[in-house]
Amino acid sequence: MEINEITEKIIGAAITVHKNLGPGFLESVYQAALAYEMSKNNLAYEKEKEMPVSYRDVILDIGFRCDFLVENKVIVECKAVKALAPVDEAQLLNYLMISSLHAGLLINFHVLKLKEGIKRIVNNL
Repeated sequence: MEINEITEKIIGAAITVHKNLGPGFLESVYQAALAYEMSKNNLAYEKEKEMPVSYRDVILDIGFRCDFLVENKVIVECKAVKALAPVDEAQLLNYLMISSLHAGLLINFHVLKLKEGIKRIVNNL
């Protein structure tokens, strides 16, 4: 599956979650619901995927975890905040860089229209 197809399926799953739950829940609720929807859409994912950081000649295993690694190609970070901050985008971009992946989705479920809460981040390496 190509990255665009994967991101389309993830966004579709997120829209389904948002239509059913709306804004106002904790991030963990949205993560569980999104995991359910991705499974229904036959998307392979790892939840809370460890992201070790390479620094000089050592690997720093310091507990970075992305919310989802989908199809080993797309990182998904879920939020339930009033507004996304630049640090949220920087976090996802850092995950993309340390994993050498190209695409990620930052999804904020705490919005009236989910379209306003989805940000696609691309790492051109």
